[in-house]
Amino acid sequence: MKKKPNPFPFAKTTLLLLCFVGVLSQVLAEEKPIAQKGILDLRNIDLKKTEVGLNGDWNFYWKEILRPETNFKNSKYIKFPQLWNNVTVGGLELTANGYATYRLTVLLPKQKPDLALVIPDVYSAYRLYINKTLVSVNGNPDTSKHLSVPKWIDKTIELKLPADTLELVFQVANFWHSKGGPYKEIIIGEKEKLFAQREKDVAFDLLLTGCLFMGGLFFFGLYWFGKHDKVILYFSLFCIFYSYRIIGTGLYVLHSLFPNIPWVLTVHLEYLSLFASIALFTLYTWQLYPKDFSIIVMKLLVSLCCLFILITLFFPPNIFTLLINPFLITMFFFIGYAFYVYIKAAKNKRNGAVYALISTAVGLIINIIINLEYFHVVEPQKILIFIGYVTFFFLQSLILSFRFANTLNKAKLSAEKALKIKSDFLSTMSHEIRTPLNAVIGMTHLLQQNNPREDQKANLNALSFSANNLLFIVNDILDYNKIEAGKINFEKVEMDLIALAKNIVAGLKSYANEKKIQLKLFTDEDLHQKIIGDPTRTSQVINNLVHNAIKFTNKGSVKLELSLESKTEREITVRISVKDTGIGIEEENQKLIFERFTQADSSISRNFGGTGLGLAICKKLLDLQEVSLHLKSEIGKGSEFYFIQSFPLAENNVEKFFADTDKIAPEEGFYPLMGKNILLVEDNEMNILVAQTFLERWGAVVDVARNGQEAISLANAEQHHLILMDISMPVMDGYTAAKKIRETGIKTPIIALTASLASEVESQTRNSGFDDIVVKPIIPRELNKKIYEYTNKKI
Repeated sequence: MKKKPNPFPFAKTTLLLLCFVGVLSQVLAEEKPIAQKGILDLRNIDLKKTEVGLNGDWNFYWKEILRPETNFKNSKYIKFPQLWNNVTVGGLELTANGYATYRLTVLLPKQKPDLALVIPDVYSAYRLYINKTLVSVNGNPDTSKHLSVPKWIDKTIELKLPADTLELVFQVANFWHSKGGPYKEIIIGEKEKLFAQREKDVAFDLLLTGCLFMGGLFFFGLYWFGKHDKVILYFSLFCIFYSYRIIGTGLYVLHSLFPNIPWVLTVHLEYLSLFASIALFTLYTWQLYPKDFSIIVMKLLVSLCCLFILITLFFPPNIFTLLINPFLITMFFFIGYAFYVYIKAAKNKRNGAVYALISTAVGLIINIIINLEYFHVVEPQKILIFIGYVTFFFLQSLILSFRFANTLNKAKLSAEKALKIKSDFLSTMSHEIRTPLNAVIGMTHLLQQNNPREDQKANLNALSFSANNLLFIVNDILDYNKIEAGKINFEKVEMDLIALAKNIVAGLKSYANEKKIQLKLFTDEDLHQKIIGDPTRTSQVINNLVHNAIKFTNKGSVKLELSLESKTEREITVRISVKDTGIGIEEENQKLIFERFTQADSSISRNFGGTGLGLAICKKLLDLQEVSLHLKSEIGKGSEFYFIQSFPLAENNVEKFFADTDKIAPEEGFYPLMGKNILLVEDNEMNILVAQTFLERWGAVVDVARNGQEAISLANAEQHHLILMDISMPVMDGYTAAKKIRETGIKTPIIALTASLASEVESQTRNSGFDDIVVKPIIPRELNKKIYEYTNKKI
C-alpha cells in the first residue's frame, strides 16, 4: 500500500533544527571558571576570545547594605546568580523581601583588552561598586521600603579601571516583587564585542517591536475599514499587545529609552500584556476555526486570563507576580490544545491550517527556549528567538492573507451573482415595462392620426411626450447597466452621418418647439461620403447630447454642428458639437455631471427631471471607443459638448436601398403596404390591436396567431409576405416557432418583436431563423420602414 505523504514536514524539520541548535550551543560551550570563596581567577583566561560570567561563590551579607570602605567581616558564601526565595545560607533562610550586599574579587590577566561588563536587572534594585568606585546603579537599594526605589534596566558599561584586580561590591534590595535577588549573570569581556552584541540585541528588539506594532496597526486598519472580521481584530490586538513584550521585557529596551517611567507602571504593563496576549490569541484561534475549537475550552482559557488581568489591576506586584507559574501552565496547555485544533483543522482542510500548525510549533519552541533561558538551562539564543518570532508572525500573517483572499473571492462571487441578478431583473423589468408602454405609445399614435380636436391634440401630445420620456429613461438605465457589465459591442457597418443627424433633429424638433426654442443643424459640405461605424451608438450619443441641451435650455437655441477636422484617403475625422444657450454649468461641477445618477445640483433634478444617466452613458460609450467628450460652459450663457472622432471611409459609397419614411408614411389615398399579407404572432391583446390597426391602415392584410404553435399552423410561404413574431409567448415561444417554420422550408422574412434590448437577443434570434428585430415599444415609422424594406426584397 502506498504511504501517504506527511503534510507537515516543515514543522518537524523546524522543531528538530531548533532543538539541535540549542543543544549544540550547550555542548560546544567552553567550560569557564567559577568563583571560589569570593575569588574569581581569570588570569589564565584570554578575554579577547571569550566572555566570562562572574558566577560562583560570592561573599554574602544578609540584611546589610555595606559600602566598599567597610571592614567586611563574618561573611557567608552564596551562589551567584541565585534568587533569595527559599534559599538557606549558613543556616539562615532567606526571603524574597529584604536587602543584602555581595562581594567578589576578580583576578584579571596581565595582558587584557579594553573590558566591559554586562549588568542585567535584578529583583528589584542594585548599586555596583568596583574598586570603591560607583559604576552602575539601578533604582535605589536601601534598608527599608520607603527609602528604596525599584528599577529594571539592562546595562553594558565600560571598565575604565587599569588594575589587575577588581573588587566588586554589589548592593541589592527588594521590597516589591514576589522574587528577590539577582537571577542573571554579570558578564565580563572585551568592550568592543560586548557593546556590539548589545547594539545588535537592541536592534533586534526594536526591529521586531516595530514590525509587530505596525503589523498590528495594519491589520487593525483592515478590520476597521473592512468587513469588521473579528479574526483580524483579535490578531491585530494580539500583535499590538505582544509588541510590548519584546521591548518591555528581556533587555528592557523601553526602560533604557525612557528611564523615568515608574517601575510600578512598567511591571503592570509587563504582566498585563502577557495575560492579554494569550487571551487575544485564544479568541483569534477560536474565531479562525470555530468548528474545530471547543467553545468551552475557549471560555475557560479566556476566563483564566481575565482573572489574571483583574488580579494584576487590583493587587500589588508582590501578589500578581506570583501568577507567573500558574500562567505558564495555562499557556503550555493552550499551546498543546492549539496543536490539536490546528491538526484537526488541517485534516478538515480549513484555509491556512497547515501554516497555523507550523507557526504554533515555532511558537512552542520559542517559549521553551525562553523558559530554558529563564531557568539558566541554556545560553541566551537571541538570533534564534528573533528568527522564531519572525517566522511565527509571518506564518500567522499568511493565514490571514488566505482568509482575506478567500473573503475577497467570496465577495467577488457574491458581487458577480448580484450583478447577474440585477441584469436579469432589469431585463425582466424591461420586458414588463416595454410591453404595456408599446400599447400606450401605439394607441397614442393611432389617436393622433384620427383627426383629434385641438384640445385633444394638447392632451395627446402630453401623453406622447410622457410615454416617450418614460421610454427614454428605461433605455438609459438598461444601457448603463449593460455598459457596466461590459456587454457593449460596437458594430462596424456603413452609415450616413448626415442622414443620421437629420433624423435626430427631426425626431427632437417637436420637443424643441414645445419649449419655444430653435433647433438648428449645421453640416460641413465636405461630409458627403459614407463612413464605417456604429450608427446605433453614434446616434445614441448625439441624441442624448441634443436632448440634454434642449432640456436645460429655456430660451434661445440648440445647435448640432458636424464639421470636418481632417481627411485622408482612408478615413475622416469629424468634430461633432452640440451648443446651447441654456443655464450653463459651474466649473466645479463640470466633471461631476459625467458621473452616473448625478446632476450639477439637486435643484436641477427638481426643476428639469431626468435620471442623470444621459451624459454618463455618452461619456462611457465614447471612452470605450477611445474618444473623449469635452465640455465648455459658462453660467447663464450656455454650454458646448463636443467630441472629435475618426471614422474609416466606406469602400463603396453607392447608397443602399433605404426607404424614405416621409414617402411611405400613410396619407390619404396612399397605402405603402397595399397587397401585402402579414402574419402577426402576438399573445398580448392590446399589442395585437395596436399592431393590427397600423398594418391595416398601411394597406396590409393581417392574419393573427396568439402563440408559436398557431404560427406554425398558419404560416404559408405563398400567402404571407412577412411574419412579425413576438419572442415571449405561452404554449410555444418565438425562438422555437421560428426554427420549426424554417425547418418546413419557408423562407418568408421573419421579424422578431421583443421588449428586450436588441443586442441581448440578437444572437439567439439569428440562430433561430429570424431576419431582423423590432424593439418594443414599436415606433410606427420604424416598423413601417422595416416592413417596407423586407416586403420589397426579392426572396
